[in-house]
Amino acid sequence: MKKLAAAGFLLVVGAELMVLAAPDRSMALVISGIALAVALLGLRWYLTREAVSGADEEPIDDAAEALRRWMSRTETLISRADSTRRDWDRHLRPMLARQFEMATGQKRLKDRAAYHATGQMLFGAQLWAWVDPENIARNDANEPAPGRAALDEILQRLERI
Repeated sequence: MKKLAAAGFLLVVGAELMVLAAPDRSMALVISGIALAVALLGLRWYLTREAVSGADEEPIDDAAEALRRWMSRTETLISRADSTRRDWDRHLRPMLARQFEMATGQKRLKDRAAYHATGQMLFGAQLWAWVDPENIARNDANEPAPGRAALDEILQRLERI
């Protein structure tokens, strides 16, 4: 597509240069118009050829593909919930903190005290420790993550907001 458009542009520019180099410039408009028409017809031919060749292929089911991607992403999140705290801190904690901020409207950078108070009220002290973006483990990164049950409880509480 890009090559065809570039070729059409060069065809029109080349025709213009040839007309400018000729001693009689009375046909400049006609020659430029013909060059542009050829370029546009070539582009139209290319686009219709693409549409016809694409019609032979099997149609892609967008809903099924979206469902497959969602299932894959969900399975990955669940496996990270059962993995180590390092995986939880890198992948789940930022996602959960973002969801918490969107659900409550609290921004961590605006008012930290209100942010933490809202988190403790919503999740309780035990679950808030797993959502709080500032509670990343520096030393005990290989300890186990809280697991599916904690992730499920956190997501259920986020849904209730």
